[in-house]
Amino acid sequence: MDGTACRAGATGKPARERSTAFAVYAGPQMAGEDPMHRLDDRVRFDERGLVPVVVQDATSKEVLMVAYMSEATLIKTLESGLMTYWSRSRSQEWVKGETSGNYQEVVSARLDCDRDTLLFHVRQIGDGACHTGRRSCFFRPLKTAAKASTGV
Repeated sequence: MDGTACRAGATGKPARERSTAFAVYAGPQMAGEDPMHRLDDRVRFDERGLVPVVVQDATSKEVLMVAYMSEATLIKTLESGLMTYWSRSRSQEWVKGETSGNYQEVVSARLDCDRDTLLFHVRQIGDGACHTGRRSCFFRPLKTAAKASTGV
């Protein structure tokens, strides 16, 4: 598989690719190091101009949430060091923690092999990442076929 199907938008057309590379925050600055470094690839935003973002605790590696970023919120995130997202339901930018106090500080960022998903390692400030008050948005277990047949 050449990955073309993975990069196709909902309309079946290839997703848009931005023509500019972006800088990615690489974590705490070491003596003499620039905290920003250039990424070789470009982010592929979907037909709505968004890219999914997986957010993971930098220490425990627990997946905290999945959200979306626009090009503008990605740039704001990289410049401020605070996770800034695009709300699809409200059609507006939001800084995680702005109202709850549960901020997410950027530790590092990565782009996946298809260049259409971002992974951010963060330091979670406050009680948690989920709007329900839980640490992670992934608290609901699904019953798998193996569990259904064994009763485990």
